[in-house]
Amino acid sequence: MRGRIPAAMACALTAGAATAEQVRIDLIERQVTPPPILSNMIAPPADLGAAGARLAVTDIATTGKFMGHDYALHETIVAPEAEFLPAVRAALADGARLLVVKAPPADLLALADLPEAADAVIFNSSAPDDTLRGADCRGNLLHTTPSLAMRADALSQFALKKQWTDLALVQGPNPEDAAFAEALRRSLTKFGIKVKGEKGWAFDANMRRVASAEVPLFTQDLPDHDLLLVADERGDFGRYIAYNTWVPRPLAGSEGIIPKGWSGVVEQWGAAQLQGRFRDLAGREMQTEDFGAWAAVSAIGEAVTRSKTADPAALRAYLLSDQFRLAGFLGTPLSFRHWDGQMRQPVPLVTDRAVVGLAPLEGFLHERSELDTLGQDLPGTECTRFGEMP
Repeated sequence: MRGRIPAAMACALTAGAATAEQVRIDLIERQVTPPPILSNMIAPPADLGAAGARLAVTDIATTGKFMGHDYALHETIVAPEAEFLPAVRAALADGARLLVVKAPPADLLALADLPEAADAVIFNSSAPDDTLRGADCRGNLLHTTPSLAMRADALSQFALKKQWTDLALVQGPNPEDAAFAEALRRSLTKFGIKVKGEKGWAFDANMRRVASAEVPLFTQDLPDHDLLLVADERGDFGRYIAYNTWVPRPLAGSEGIIPKGWSGVVEQWGAAQLQGRFRDLAGREMQTEDFGAWAAVSAIGEAVTRSKTADPAALRAYLLSDQFRLAGFLGTPLSFRHWDGQMRQPVPLVTDRAVVGLAPLEGFLHERSELDTLGQDLPGTECTRFGEMP
């Protein structure tokens, strides 16, 4: 009969719901006190990252009902002044084995090295540090946010495509700036592009008043260049460089054309629908940290559905296999590299209002996957922990 479920099917669905397999996913966030910057115009959202995980749980719940899987998201928030490991140990003792973590690298490594976490699968959803995918990698730690090397390679491909081969660089004073600047240097060398000149940002004044006077003088002695790279990962001073340089040149890096894991301006490949669902849930635009958490939870859901198990060891093996694919609304299915646990993903190159490119760009080929032209490839990896759990 139209509009009614036959009695036998209704009984089957009821029985299935009663025996649904519980799949626990833990969201662990280590809150960090933001460092002081020259301008505090834009504060990060309180639910940055967490909102992406919450959306993904609602996305995978529908499929889970039909497959006999009941997903539950457990959230643990660790305040800046609190101890991180005791909170994580409590979650592990309570049964946490699939963890989506937003935390600094030191906390991520401390968690991954816990004996209690040896059989867990941990997803780094926010830290871009290359060392986490290299010499400091861990076999139980996967990454769903692009590395610094991936972002830098995306920008190098774009510059090469535009034939902008003479570049200058302004580097900020913070450790994050130094790490991104070094990733840019390595990438540009890899693609045969020269950095003709560099300067370190040396101002701590209120640039809202003096940028138009100071920045032209600061950039006056840079050699002639096609593109000015800015390494300012905290969003501290880069906004004051735009339109104030001695010679008018496009900016890229942390300002201008920015390589990001995700942005609210991504609209193609079904992304508009994902963006709409996220806005309905969070009341704001989806950011890179949100997408990293969304991708981690969605990967868990996809792996549980395809492998028909919630066992962490079996899920890890499936996630790292050639069979795993995740529709990530970026034009190409996402997967994990078996040598360092990094998720293969396109990197949008964006401004505040539009996508100007999507790396890997056309013409950059690879024997395995064009996505492996972004970031550390297998032949040069320093990661030796994959292939077995720690």
